[in-house]
Amino acid sequence: MESDEKEKIKTIEKEESKRNWLLIDAEDEILGRLAAKIAPILMGKNKVSWQPNLDKGDYVVVVNASKVAVSGNKEESKNYYRYSGYPGGLKTETLKSKRASKPQYLIYHAVAGMLPKTKLGREMIKKLFVYPTDKHPHEAQRPVNSKG
Repeated sequence: MESDEKEKIKTIEKEESKRNWLLIDAEDEILGRLAAKIAPILMGKNKVSWQPNLDKGDYVVVVNASKVAVSGNKEESKNYYRYSGYPGGLKTETLKSKRASKPQYLIYHAVAGMLPKTKLGREMIKKLFVYPTDKHPHEAQRPVNSKG
């Protein structure tokens, strides 16, 4: 085959892709199922022009994070850990106490775990905005309501 006969594959550059803003209400949604819907949107896998090496995802605004549901006995038994690096520096917090202090962390942590652990994944998570109530400062971007 000659090189002239091969079809050229057109790649869409980062600047050419249009990013949309989606608004998702987390009230009465299961935490893991909600995160599994948000992560592909942030990656851009719902678009025809998806490429694994480019960040083409949309912006996602999640409201009512404090009202997200969990199944089973996770409210008391699921723990979040952080370690300072020093002996005896392991801090443990249950989902119930984390929801009371910082409810947006629950969704942020679940979605971040489903994104790539690379520079690209760190860029993707920056497009996620989570708010504990139904108020958010992104009215100017006119986010489109999306069923969570």
